Amino acid sequence: MQKGRMKGNSGRGHLLSNGTFGIKSLDSNFLTSRQIEAARIAATRYMKREGQLWIKIFPDKPITKKPLEVRMGKGKGAVEYWAAVVKPGRILFEVGGVPLDVAKEALRLAAQKLPVKTKFLIARDYEA
Repeated sequence: MQKGRMKGNSGRGHLLSNGTFGIKSLDSNFLTSRQIEAARIAATRYMKREGQLWIKIFPDKPITKKPLEVRMGKGKGAVEYWAAVVKPGRILFEVGGVPLDVAKEALRLAAQKLPVKTKFLIARDYEA
């Protein structure tokens, strides 16, 4: 599978579907499974097992790499890691069942672990 180009905005996954709060990507990038997991741990630790967290992206793209100092040819390299393709507008994480200030801080901590700029979202039907 070739890496491809990440042009344009996200075609799907740009609306909150499960939670009341979320973070949306403003850049395009590959998010590795390790980055997604680090963000998940940061958010759930802050929320202290209250509420619920949804991960709205899945790392389904294998990124391969050949070993150092190997000549050209001899086939494709082994899978180095798995990545999720993220375009601008894609919802990355959603949170529900916690107050606004807790959700905001939890998602801010999660966003720090990611290589993309993000924006905090609040559902339209949310009432403080």
